[in-house]
Parts: sequence; C-alpha cells; structure tokens
Amino acid sequence: MECKIFILNLLVLGIITLNHYGCAAEVSGCGQRPLVDAPGGSRIVGGQIAPEGAWPWQVSIQRGFFHTCGGSVLDSHWVVSAAHCFYDDPSPLNLQVLAGQQFLLNMGQHAQYRSVKKIVIHSDYSDLTFDNDIALLQLSKPLQFTNYVQPVCTFANQTEEEKLNLSMCFITGWGATAYEGPTEVNLREAEVQLILRETCNQLGWYYGTITPNMVCAGYEEGGIDTCQGDSGGPLQCYSEEQDRFYLLGLTSFGSECARPKKPGVYTRASMYTDWMHRKAKSSSPALVVHAIFIHITAVLTTLWMLTVA
Repeated sequence: MECKIFILNLLVLGIITLNHYGCAAEVSGCGQRPLVDAPGGSRIVGGQIAPEGAWPWQVSIQRGFFHTCGGSVLDSHWVVSAAHCFYDDPSPLNLQVLAGQQFLLNMGQHAQYRSVKKIVIHSDYSDLTFDNDIALLQLSKPLQFTNYVQPVCTFANQTEEEKLNLSMCFITGWGATAYEGPTEVNLREAEVQLILRETCNQLGWYYGTITPNMVCAGYEEGGIDTCQGDSGGPLQCYSEEQDRFYLLGLTSFGSECARPKKPGVYTRASMYTDWMHRKAKSSSPALVVHAIFIHITAVLTTLWMLTVA
C-alpha cells in the first residue's frame, strides 16, 4: 500500500511540475479570435484601427519600452519576427515583448509584458537581399493565453499552405501610415491581396529579386501597405475550411510604402516551419521537462501495474 501511495504522489508531483513549466497549460487551438467574428468579405479601404482583441497573436517588440517591430505569438514561450529587426543589435538586453494590447500609450488590464531571454536569427539571413528574414524570440516567462493573447496557426509545410482555402489576408501593425511618417499608437489593420511571385518579379515591379522564400501582398495600384514600424508583424490569412487564421508571412521589406507595383514583401512562413520547431525545441526548457515527464510517467505506470498485480 505504501508503495502505491508513493507512486501516486510522484505522478501528482509530475503533473504539477508540468503545469508550472506551461506545458499542460498550452491551448490546443490557434489562429482563433474569441472576441471577434469571422472576417467579412469587404475590403478595408486604406486600413483602419483594429478592434480591441481582434489580433490576439500580434505583439509589439520594444527596446526601452519604445515600439520597434511587430511579431506573432507561436506558443507561450516563443514569438516570431523578422531578422532585420535584430541584425544590428542581436542582444536581448533592454528588449521587451508586449502582448494583449491594442493601444500602446496606456497599458490595459489585458496587457502582458515579457522580457526576452534569447534571440535566434536565421543563420542564412542576408541583410542585402532580405532572404531568410526571420527570427525567434524566446520569452523569459511564458505568456498566459486569454481572449486577448492567443497563438497564431502555422502551416505544416508548403503543401498544406496551398491546399487550404485562404480566402482573406490581412496586415496589422503599429507602423507609419505614410513613408517616413511617425508610428501609430493604435494597432491598425488592412486587407490585402496576394500577388503571384511571377508578377512581383516583373520589370517595373521588383525585377527578379523576390525569392521562393518570399511572398508579395498588396495591390498593383498601391495605396494599402505595411510601412516602417510594421516589420516582423504578421501577414495572416483566414481559412474558411478550418475557421482560423494562419501565419502566411512576416513583414520584411518594400520600396517606400504603398507605391504602385511595389507591394509589401513578406517572409514566407511555411518555408521555415521545420526551422522554427527545431530551434524552439532545442532551447525550450518546457519541452525538455515535457519529454522527461512522459518518460517518468511511463515508468511509474509500469510500476503501478506491477504493484496492482
């Protein structure tokens, strides 16, 4: 009997430990907006202020509490952004991530601030071509998922991206609304159209500089685009089939802002799914604890069965 009680106590202790590291607390859903209905079919002309809680995976990445770039919540420990945001200063010191907030000047009750433990920049990032413009930020403490803070969905691979019915795509951020203008204090949103790489690489557009790791989004006539301060933020697309949003791209670069035939260029997230998972797994203590717990649970379960027998 004492042996049985001892084994049960170990199992309970393991579950408590797992919860402490955030593994069991992870939600199974992603790309869902508890406070906002599914998007309608009309275009958001020129962009508008986003409703509070409309994009719960969007974060503001700040240095010294000043907004510098956007990012997206992958899970409770990790945020994905653009490599060029950190290339000149890869130190996590004085870097913060703000989640759950729409208005930057007044912290609401739903805001969550986290310092950054580690920055992982893609080793093949080029500051000349912006190829492989992606980075991961490991948070010092896990985020708590609420109606205002949720993870975005990522594609398993390029095949899944192509198979899903991505009916509407949106850009979001606190960036400037005009080239070289000031950044915004309210999160803004706008609907954009995906543009074929072949079109984007034409003469008069980007003339062959768009690689398979990139995607263009905007309008041929210009007028709606991401701008300075939006870098690293999400290009998110809605799947009617799955009723959720997927991270299609990360705001990377453009020729000024909202110019005709110069749409925004985004890092194609589906090209980096394996890289993101591999880097996060190798650095996340929660995942290590999870693996150890699963192994210990199996051993303790076997011992329990032996004591019962």
